[in-house]
Amino acid sequence: MSSQAPSNTYSLPTSLTHSPSNTQPAGGRKSWKQRLDFLSAPISNFSTREDGHGLNRPSTNASPRNDHMPKWWRIQLFRGMINDVRRRAPFYWSDWTDAWDYRVVPATVYMYFANILPALAFSLDMFTKTNMSFGVNEVLLASVLGSVVFAVFAAQPLVIVGVTGPITVFNYTVYDIMVPTGTNYFAFMCWVGLWSLVMHWILAVTNACNALKYVTRFSCDIFGFYVAFIYLQKGIQVLTRQGSEEPFYLSIVMSLLVLVIGYLCGVIGTSPLFQHYIRVFIKDYGTPLTVVFFTGFVHVGKMREVDLSTLPTSKAFFPTTDRSWFIHFWDIRVGDAFIAIPFAILLTILFYFDHNVSSLIAQGTEFPLRKPAGFHWDIFLLGLTTGIAGLLGIPFPNGLIPQAPFHTDSLCVTKVVADPNEEGANKGHVITKVDHVVEQRVSNLAQGLLTLGTMSGPLLVILHLIPQGVLAGLFFVMGVQALEGNGITSKILFLCKDASLTPKSEPLKRIRRRNMIWVFVAIQLIGFGATFAITQTIAAVGFPIIILLLIPFRTFVLPKWFEDEELRLLDAPTASPFTMISVGGNFGEGAEDSDIGGVASGDETAAQSGEVSNTDGMFVDGDSDEGKAERGEGRGINVGVGIGEGMKRRESWRGEGRSGRWGNEEGHELQIQGGGRGVRKRSASRQSK
Repeated sequence: MSSQAPSNTYSLPTSLTHSPSNTQPAGGRKSWKQRLDFLSAPISNFSTREDGHGLNRPSTNASPRNDHMPKWWRIQLFRGMINDVRRRAPFYWSDWTDAWDYRVVPATVYMYFANILPALAFSLDMFTKTNMSFGVNEVLLASVLGSVVFAVFAAQPLVIVGVTGPITVFNYTVYDIMVPTGTNYFAFMCWVGLWSLVMHWILAVTNACNALKYVTRFSCDIFGFYVAFIYLQKGIQVLTRQGSEEPFYLSIVMSLLVLVIGYLCGVIGTSPLFQHYIRVFIKDYGTPLTVVFFTGFVHVGKMREVDLSTLPTSKAFFPTTDRSWFIHFWDIRVGDAFIAIPFAILLTILFYFDHNVSSLIAQGTEFPLRKPAGFHWDIFLLGLTTGIAGLLGIPFPNGLIPQAPFHTDSLCVTKVVADPNEEGANKGHVITKVDHVVEQRVSNLAQGLLTLGTMSGPLLVILHLIPQGVLAGLFFVMGVQALEGNGITSKILFLCKDASLTPKSEPLKRIRRRNMIWVFVAIQLIGFGATFAITQTIAAVGFPIIILLLIPFRTFVLPKWFEDEELRLLDAPTASPFTMISVGGNFGEGAEDSDIGGVASGDETAAQSGEVSNTDGMFVDGDSDEGKAERGEGRGINVGVGIGEGMKRRESWRGEGRSGRWGNEEGHELQIQGGGRGVRKRSASRQSK
């Protein structure tokens, strides 16, 4: 008689056999808890145990559900930070040794210009709107602070940290509100930073970053769309301040030329034109060379007679105004120190979303990363830099969009492969595929140190030569590039395409109700419009609340209007389950069914980055680098490690129906799938709670 595969059901024999060893003494009857002890006993992989009553129960890799479902009121303080450090620490040495790669040098130079040029443009904006309170040196020092701290100590060193458009809006809005009341602006902003430091640390200690599992491309695209329009708006505002007719029109021409040439450099970098190394050079250095060229071009011919406004600078390594670098935060009314608390709350909300979204996008699903992330530890560091920035009287730095994903993209090593989705006449078409990412800390640190050198006297003299019209064009380049890579833009372009000429590989073509794409885009545009509109008023400091409300709206409202399949195609997790291990995985990835009945808890998720489950319910290969990182063991990995050697890494985990296979030495196989009812799903990571 053929043997049957073990099932997860209990089989009760016709008669219960009691062996002498199981006979209880008089008056020693087992309690009901003792009789159910086998439910909480340690279980091995796919083995079958038999208790004293002949109850056969096949064991699985899952621990009992009651042991791994933390209650919301039972917050394990510091657990998220500790786990982040434990996962990332084994890779710290390799973060430095892996920098011996040819991609690090161009990535460093590219990010230096990609970070410093927008920072200079933002410094011009704050210089004008805060009555010279913030200038070039303050913005540069903020970028240096963020770069050095996060490059050396962060669990996510690929994230570029500096001065962003939203914090620029926050700074001059606070100035407009508080300065007319006679408040010491720098002392007030220092208190905002110190209160925000405490709030950031509370978020880190209480594992609040676990809420990132609910963040999807929906809210990230809206925020990215908003940031792109902030860039465009700032460029227009710079042009409107260019004095008389001749400087005004020449500045417009310069800005448009910078936009066109800078954008074409990016297009050439992704086109089949020229040799590969030429395309890479144009893509990496095209924009900064454009700025250098037009800075000199305005001095040719009759243009030299036009009095163009340039970037205002100050003395090397000194603040813009006559003050010291250390803020006397005690020179303020006691009441104003407490009035800073609501502003600190808004700043914390902004940074919680902005920095974490920057981290998510920089470690998005399109990048085959192999080293673990750590959101809890990084939010702790962000609180530290926020407090230090307040004491120094400089803008608060945080994660940059789009510079953070640009950094990861600049570190990608690509190869040309045949397009597997093309058929017929298009068969044989080739595409560029990312082979791996050079994950290291040197490029971020190096661009920060270069930024520090920019505060020296000779370089400040050079920066003072840059016309404001060229900076406006730089704003336009950054805005257009951010819009081009945004999900809202891609959906709008899809809707405008001829359906008969759209490739079959386009995922949106699988949506049955095409009008729901319009509805989804309209909702995103409404969210963007509300965010952008409030920033044009005196209530601009409240815009982080609108951004934060987008997350529960996506999680709880949109599923009532859209089918599951539609949401899977229209929206997606921002980062892969491997990256999201730090926060318990993506929402819904492990929330279907479980072996022990009932619905799986929200802290269970399917992370397809490992192969064998451990006793904690996390699917990681016990001998792989991810498994060692999760346990806080082992050494760092090399970027070039083979994908088939210990680490099962997918190029596109979403394209496989969010499924994965894990095998064991006995030939048993466990399959995890994201579709259908009744399909069991196993916990893939532990939530830090």
